[in-house]
Amino acid sequence: MKYAFVQRHRRVWPISVQCRVLRISMAGYHEHFVRKASGAQRRHLSDDALLVHIKAIHAETRGGYGWPRIWKELLARGIRVGKDRVQKLMQRHGIRARGKRRFKVTTDSRHDLPISPNLLNREFTVTQPDKVWAGDITYIATDEGWMFLAVVIDLFSRQVVGWSLRDDMTRELVIDALRMAWFKRHPGKQAGLIFHSDRGSQYASHDFRAVLAEYGITSSMSRKGNCWDNACSETLFGSLKVERLHGQRFKTRREAKDETIAWLLWYNRTRLHSTLAYVSPMQFEQDWLANQPRQANS
Repeated sequence: MKYAFVQRHRRVWPISVQCRVLRISMAGYHEHFVRKASGAQRRHLSDDALLVHIKAIHAETRGGYGWPRIWKELLARGIRVGKDRVQKLMQRHGIRARGKRRFKVTTDSRHDLPISPNLLNREFTVTQPDKVWAGDITYIATDEGWMFLAVVIDLFSRQVVGWSLRDDMTRELVIDALRMAWFKRHPGKQAGLIFHSDRGSQYASHDFRAVLAEYGITSSMSRKGNCWDNACSETLFGSLKVERLHGQRFKTRREAKDETIAWLLWYNRTRLHSTLAYVSPMQFEQDWLANQPRQANS
């Protein structure tokens, strides 16, 4: 490399002469070695300095990240450090992700409404956006009473493309979330989009099925009593409650709604997702779109 040649021979010929002969700028030469020195400095951070970065990320995520995500976030910020070192340093100082908790089931499948076949069959790996959406409902406690959250997840990028928050768990809750996803994404009726959910009465209702038909979406439902058939939604809700809601007391539904929406936006834009090679859902989709061949103008 020309910069390396100049560096090796800087005591033989003046740097300015070498840069002129090799047709490189002196500013570029100096910037190159400033960046190199800066990178070397980051790689040789002391434990105390590294701990500051780890604690900052842990605080920013409200304890949501364990050592794998914190290590990936450090790399994304330009701090080159080994994962074993991050893990040991966090263990030594008692820094860990919040623990998982068990949550109640909200599915009411005791009804005589039509049940769709399980078209997804736990095939959670999808190769394109807007091919499979998954929906589910969870609850959030407040001093005013329960608040219910319905989401729509695009299984390709795990992005939450639609949501709805209400104080009742009716079919309108899931219809609102679906309509938000539709207006945000506008998938074509010929796209062959599948919507997967549990067998809850909200998703089996005639009104919800009518909206699916209006949008040209095919319904798919989990097997009875098997939460693993909709594991992506269960994982999302677990992360929301562990990372943001657990330990908080909401005086009003409005407070809980604001906190939930803030987390959903952060999840889509920023949160590193282990299934997506530790990038955020939106970044994963943007990277995929950037790698698609451009269509020639007709």
